[in-house]
Amino acid sequence: MARVYNFSAGPSMLPEEVLKTAAAEMMEFGESGQSVMEMSHRSKEYQAIFDEAEANLREIMNIPENYEVLFLQGGASTQFAMIPLNLMTKNGKADYIITGQWANKAYKEAARYGAAREVASSKDKTFSYIPKTTAADFDPEADYVHICMNNTIYGTKYNTLPETGDVPLIADISSCILSEPIDVSKFGMLYAGAQKNVAPAGVTIVIIRKDLIGNAMDITPTMLNYSTHSENGSMFNTPPCYAIYIAGLTFKWIKKMGGLEAMKALNEKKAKILYDFLDNSKLFKGTVVPEDRSLMNVPFITGNEELDAKFVAESKKAGFYNLKGHRSVGGMRASIYNAMPIEGVEKLVEFMKKFEEENA
Repeated sequence: MARVYNFSAGPSMLPEEVLKTAAAEMMEFGESGQSVMEMSHRSKEYQAIFDEAEANLREIMNIPENYEVLFLQGGASTQFAMIPLNLMTKNGKADYIITGQWANKAYKEAARYGAAREVASSKDKTFSYIPKTTAADFDPEADYVHICMNNTIYGTKYNTLPETGDVPLIADISSCILSEPIDVSKFGMLYAGAQKNVAPAGVTIVIIRKDLIGNAMDITPTMLNYSTHSENGSMFNTPPCYAIYIAGLTFKWIKKMGGLEAMKALNEKKAKILYDFLDNSKLFKGTVVPEDRSLMNVPFITGNEELDAKFVAESKKAGFYNLKGHRSVGGMRASIYNAMPIEGVEKLVEFMKKFEEENA
């Protein structure tokens, strides 16, 4: 069977070049006589893989020296607890902007450990826009402000960051990491589950300013303390070794592609093809206000649930997988991460045009 065009929101498709390299190295990495899956995380061979991955990520994202890069486990959802346990410790307060399901889950988790406050929300219109805020909306005594930069389920994205003054800004970038350049210095912390745009499920990337480490609550479990992982080079316990190895291959691929400026240009081109069609379609329509549209996740509907279901079923038969929208919102969603080739989007639009002709 030929490879399909996989529009899954995550785990998502990986670059074919990365998969082919991993396949070629499956039985033996270099001249080690073993697969990366079998290596001791304490071995010099694996440490070299790890160090190269971190160095390439730092180069690609232009991460300043005063930021720690951690490769952790537990997914972005574990960060929902780690963040307040480690950072909501000065004044016991934090501000959250609710732009979707994951931002709301982060907010609810933080409320278990301190005074989490909902500053703004786009729930009133099914999270179809990014709420506008001003510096005056934020508590200057908050220990941090939390946002979800790109909302996987609803297809919205921050194009302008909120003004938080001296309060550290923290962002979940799970579904937009490495899709375009980002100024790391504007954030206290960035975090991402890697299974959407970087690697298979299992590794979570945390980029945190060093001065924010070392202030955890006394009740913080050892494994949920950033100091534990910072002081041990992300190897306090066995890390997700193979996922980090694949992430390293992806970082190399991005460098080869021309870095994040090149990725942004490619992603904008792909998104424009799909959005232009949706904006002119007689059958399909996008669900997000144009100024807040994501480059990575594109939700759309026909307005008829039966027709939506028919489209999903027929698209799968045609080789376009995982276009069904999230269970909480229905409709369809095309996740067009870095690894999705332009041809995949072009062929999807061709299929949508044909479906429209036959069903409009």
